[in-house]
Amino acid sequence: MKSSVLTRYRVMAYVTAVMLLILCACMVAKYGFGVGEDLTFAVSQLHGVLYIIYLIFAFDLGSKAKWPFGKLLWVLISGTIPTAAFFVERKVVAETLPLVSGAQAQPVKA
Repeated sequence: MKSSVLTRYRVMAYVTAVMLLILCACMVAKYGFGVGEDLTFAVSQLHGVLYIIYLIFAFDLGSKAKWPFGKLLWVLISGTIPTAAFFVERKVVAETLPLVSGAQAQPVKA
C-alpha cells in the first residue's frame, strides 16, 4: 500500500474532526444563544462535503488494508462523533503503518 493512501486518510480525519467540533460550537451558539444561524448553515454544509471526502478516503484505506466490515464501519462512523476521529485515526495509523510499502513497524510518536 502506498503511503499517500494513509496520508490522505489522516488529513481528512483531522479536518473532519475539527470541522465537527466547529459545527458543534456553532450549534450551541445557534440554539443556545440564538446567534450565528448563517454561520451554522455554512459550516454544516462544508462539514457535509468534507465528510463525504473522508468517507471516500477511509473506504479506500480500508479496502486496501483489507479490514473486516465492522472495523471499516467504525472508522466511517467516527467522523460523525465529536472527537472520536482523533482517537480512531491514531489507532488506524498504528495498525496500518506496517502495511505501507517501505515502512518499518515503528510505534507512532505522540
